Amino acid sequence: MPRDSKKKGGLGRGVLSLLPQDEPKTASVATAVIDEADKTGIIELPLIEIEPNPNQPRRHFLEDEMATLVESIRQYGVIQPIVVCKMDDKYQIVAGERRWRAAQLAELTTIPVVIKDYSMEQITEIALVENLQRQDLDPVEEAYAYKRLMDTFKKTQEAIATRLGRSRSHVANMVRLLQLPDFILTELSLGDISIGQARPLLSLKNKELQKEALKLIKEKELTARQVETLVKQMLDGTYGKQAKARKNTQQTAELRAIMDRLKVSLGMPVDIKVKAGNKVQGKMEIAFRSEEELNYLIDYIEAQGMGEVEGASPAQTEADADESASISFHV
Repeated sequence: MPRDSKKKGGLGRGVLSLLPQDEPKTASVATAVIDEADKTGIIELPLIEIEPNPNQPRRHFLEDEMATLVESIRQYGVIQPIVVCKMDDKYQIVAGERRWRAAQLAELTTIPVVIKDYSMEQITEIALVENLQRQDLDPVEEAYAYKRLMDTFKKTQEAIATRLGRSRSHVANMVRLLQLPDFILTELSLGDISIGQARPLLSLKNKELQKEALKLIKEKELTARQVETLVKQMLDGTYGKQAKARKNTQQTAELRAIMDRLKVSLGMPVDIKVKAGNKVQGKMEIAFRSEEELNYLIDYIEAQGMGEVEGASPAQTEADADESASISFHV
């Protein structure tokens, strides 16, 4: 099939791609409101007669963005009409809630609207797509929107992905995020952690471990890959042992330096083995290859005053020996 003859899908086609093309009532809204308004007529409605969509995916409206829009509306008015649908004695917003909120803050009494006739399912889909096109949703809002389509309108992940121009795996991964506890979802919603940082935490079923991981993510600014490694260590029980291993490695380096110094001083190989406890304990082994080297070593030790302690009883000497490093000679 020629490349230019393929159907184009995804969010680039606007809301029109969501709705059946043979129904004139379900024409594009989010991307061609003005064109549709020219056909159906734009009217002014009192703001008090309009109510927001209770299923609006977006829950957070940034103050700085709203302030800019409010100022623009005060100067030029609402240039693009919002889309509403008649619901009982009120008109429910289909697309344009941000403009409606800004108009209220700008102290307008009316707002231009286009009245359309949509089902609740269509309203939900249009509201979701409008926000996705503008990238207005945080990850948690997007995930809840997908879940509502699945739970309320019995949509499959495959159907949602096709209708919204997303991959099925993207929809599935977003919905899975809702399995995380609220304290992590809050951080994700606020943007304090990313999706890549949050997703590995799904593998942790223990909330205390999740809290510990979240703390480390924020304190150390871990990347998504580093979080995956952290979670793996928590799951296989190696978490916390790395610090101990690094300490042991440092201790080993220090001992090697001491052994090298002794080897130079004595002219003989020296090996020191220690064990951790309330006090450092262990033993030092000095290897010699001849009787001459042994006699030299004995003379050296006696010259350093390391022989038997004068004035000490045998019991005291034995007790002191238990607490100190022992020296053994190997031929």
